[in-house]
Amino acid sequence: MSTRAVYRFVNHTIGHEPAGGVTAELFCMTADCGASSGLQGEPVAAQTWALNHTGRTGHDLFRREFTDHARVTRDG
Repeated sequence: MSTRAVYRFVNHTIGHEPAGGVTAELFCMTADCGASSGLQGEPVAAQTWALNHTGRTGHDLFRREFTDHARVTRDG
């Protein structure tokens, strides 16, 4: 008895899913500060926090983290 298998490979693409939105958080990198914007649903809100933090403290170096949603779709 013989067994025969047929494999079919399908290409997929992954990309940003706008409906999922984008979140952002900025962290002050000045030694011993430890302040952060907290997770924001809009990147502009996190950036505004950083601008205000710089204005209050003079701290001017931040790490930015962005998160988005991705969707995988079958090509063709």
